[in-house]
Amino acid sequence: MSHTPHYSRRSILQALSGVPLLPLSAAFAGVGLTTTGCASAGSSASARFSSVSFSNMAAPSLANAAAMATTSVGSVMSVNFSDNSKLDYQLAYQPFFVTGDLVSDGKGGKTLAGGYYDINNQPIVDATVMGKERQYFSDSPDGTSLLSVAGAKVTGVVGNTVFAVVQFEYATRAQDGITGMYGKLPSPIAVLTLDQSPSTGKLSLVKYHNVDTSGVHGLWITCGASLSPWGTHLSSEEYEPNAFAAATDAQFKAFSKNLYGNETKANPYHYGHMPEVTVNADGTGSIKKHYCMGRISHELVQVMPDNRTALMGDDATNSGYFVFVADREKDLSSGTLYVAKVGTGFSLDPAAAAAPLTWIKLGSATSAEIHTLANTLKATDIMTVSNTDPLDASYTKINANGKTEWVKLKVGMEKAAAFLETHRYASLVGASMGFSKMEGTTVNIKDKVAYSALQNCQDSMVVGNAANTVGNGISISKMLKAGAVMALNLKGGLKDDKGASIPSEWMPVDTKALLVGEDITADALGNTANPNRIANPDNLKFSEAMRTLFIGEDSGQHVNNFLWAYNIDTKVLSRILSIPAGGEATGLHAVDELNGWTYIMSNFQHAGDWGGIHNVVKPTLDPLIRANYRDRFGAAVGYLTAELTQPKLGKA
Repeated sequence: MSHTPHYSRRSILQALSGVPLLPLSAAFAGVGLTTTGCASAGSSASARFSSVSFSNMAAPSLANAAAMATTSVGSVMSVNFSDNSKLDYQLAYQPFFVTGDLVSDGKGGKTLAGGYYDINNQPIVDATVMGKERQYFSDSPDGTSLLSVAGAKVTGVVGNTVFAVVQFEYATRAQDGITGMYGKLPSPIAVLTLDQSPSTGKLSLVKYHNVDTSGVHGLWITCGASLSPWGTHLSSEEYEPNAFAAATDAQFKAFSKNLYGNETKANPYHYGHMPEVTVNADGTGSIKKHYCMGRISHELVQVMPDNRTALMGDDATNSGYFVFVADREKDLSSGTLYVAKVGTGFSLDPAAAAAPLTWIKLGSATSAEIHTLANTLKATDIMTVSNTDPLDASYTKINANGKTEWVKLKVGMEKAAAFLETHRYASLVGASMGFSKMEGTTVNIKDKVAYSALQNCQDSMVVGNAANTVGNGISISKMLKAGAVMALNLKGGLKDDKGASIPSEWMPVDTKALLVGEDITADALGNTANPNRIANPDNLKFSEAMRTLFIGEDSGQHVNNFLWAYNIDTKVLSRILSIPAGGEATGLHAVDELNGWTYIMSNFQHAGDWGGIHNVVKPTLDPLIRANYRDRFGAAVGYLTAELTQPKLGKA
């Protein structure tokens, strides 16, 4: 597929004049962006589009404290042409809402954006401050998908009807400011109906629909997300609860209490799976969980162009590369699960050669059969786990989720272990379970390269650490807290560890560092990672049209987290957005074309979640962030736009 579609300057100037143009498919089509730019002097009207680049904005400083306390954008997006001319677009940020806003439910009423609901779809009430009881709402919106549905029609839309699916990972704390709420509430997920202006590309919220998740036992810590090639929202459930400790785990008991009204009713084997949301033409949505894709710390799933192969993020200590190959296209309800073994040469040096990957088959299953096992089996039916050495040769010593354990599989429980105790079973069969916090994944289709984020490279990755498994192929001599983005070449014709062919042309065959952060001694502002390089990468999305890898940070090392654009051809890294200090960049979604417009979706989480690196800025920024975001209980869901009038690039 060509990455240089032919757009003439005439077509762009037509767009700026409001002349309607045909939308494009699978090609760069504008940016859902407004423009203050104009054509360079002396350019030719027949010049063709060649590339997109982004200027590098400066990191905000206390000299402009207001910029540190909100989403700030100082980058210019340049559309470059074959005659060396360009059009410049000054970027800006446009939120749909801040969580805690009352927004339209599409029925003449209002609903709470980011609000929490129990298994009966009743609001979950925060009663920690007497006399000020209110429904819990999230300060942590995360994975977002922007999409269209054939035949969509929603009252109140006057332009094009488009939708966004937004999930909410957690609430940081109760309104008493003391009670921590992480993982104690069932994650909500919503469908937003958006009115897309055909003439400007602007998106306006018309309706907010809370998806009923009772049919999938509620949702557990939904984090990153992606849009499937067939137009559904692929969600996530990270940090799967430990089924061997759930009965006494305070977090899981609180989750069960808030969801079911009962501390013991929730089943840990119902969580840690891959939910999929289908949006309906009326702006509602339905959800199902795929229990056959491994019970891991699901972060961000990327389905390849074959509509079958899914590379999955695994946000855990002792995480691994997992791939699921579905039996049928556009149907993740049955298939085969694989996990990688890393060969010699793994390195975080971008100049080093790639380390090879081979694949262990964990098993094949349907979602329905694993759901049945989840309903009927207890953890002790599947395996025995000891935290101390039982001095019994029938046990195997493994590292799982940052802890050393000794495990013994029960007879005939291979399938149950593969799909319900996936981390432990993968370690047991010799997979390379040594990454630390493997986050987002995405794919560059033209070059057949996948990208995977390692938020931190520490603990299980470091030689000599108790969580590091000797000989598993993932061993570095010194930790790199600032993390790295890895590149994985994709090929077909592979065989698994048993010699059977893997039915995919999109399997990773090696892994190599693409971009790495840099740990530093704290600078004057408090940064402990170089602010001019990525730190703790999390969300990843690739734009085929722009040839750009977008990188969102979940950094405890940058005082402000950033959204970066990395052009894989020019190797230029540009900071394009800064989120409020103490927050995390989330909800990243690069949309090359939607009714002729292109969008970069971006949210943030938990602004003002102060750590030690914020000691210098906190006295100045805390009151500003509290004023901006509901006393630090709110966070924004929105997208990158620009100023004045949005362009639309079309065919000559």
